[in-house]
Amino acid sequence: MTFEIQILKMGQCEVPGPEVYWMSAWDTWETLHFWMVVVRGGGKTLIINTGPPADLTDLNAAWKKAIDARSQMARKDSERPENALKQLGIKPSQVDYVLITPLQAYATGNIPLFTNAQICISKRGWIEDFHAPKYEMHIPRKLRIPDETLRYLEIDAPEKLRLLEDEDEVIPGIRAFWTGCHHRSSMAYSITTRPGKIVVSDCLFKYRNIEEHIPLGIMESLEECMRAYQRIREVGDYLLPLYDPLVPERLKKILKSS
Repeated sequence: MTFEIQILKMGQCEVPGPEVYWMSAWDTWETLHFWMVVVRGGGKTLIINTGPPADLTDLNAAWKKAIDARSQMARKDSERPENALKQLGIKPSQVDYVLITPLQAYATGNIPLFTNAQICISKRGWIEDFHAPKYEMHIPRKLRIPDETLRYLEIDAPEKLRLLEDEDEVIPGIRAFWTGCHHRSSMAYSITTRPGKIVVSDCLFKYRNIEEHIPLGIMESLEECMRAYQRIREVGDYLLPLYDPLVPERLKKILKSS
């Protein structure tokens, strides 16, 4: 089965260069675009990540304290998930699967909108980023899984939660594998499309990370990073980093090649 891919912008921010490029880019700032990936095929609609919470106050306050006043999530009203999806003729209730990577509020903030979707999250990440972290987390739980999202997943609709193994098939044509590197809950999703397999992940922020062999700056394991990049090169024909502003241009070229 093959799928069609589209992207929707959920917001943007700026971060210091070393957050993106390990031990380099010290005097630069990098713009990040937060993408929702929309996947359709075989009568199914899937999305990867749901965008940041409706209220950005707590998220931006934490980023200002931890990074810099310049590092603030900015979002247009048209970039709220329900408004962005409307541009593609999709209602949140029509989404069948929500794939999350990683467990951070900018990815999990709108999960309760998707009332008919199966919510797919790394089992390892659900344990190590939430239930039983191996060390003190530098990001508060509410900025990983907001209260509303946690209530939905554990009280209102626990039957919707699907925990993915480190190697798993979401549905035929879409496979998941654990990457780590950025967070314990970081995953890669390999999607079969007409041009080839497109791999979507947050374990690299920009194309340069993998194309120029520059590890991600804000990572938890260099070994996991190198292993993930090698795996992505092996299984993917194309790459879609979840934060690179170049994604629309690159994706357009990929789709034109089919």
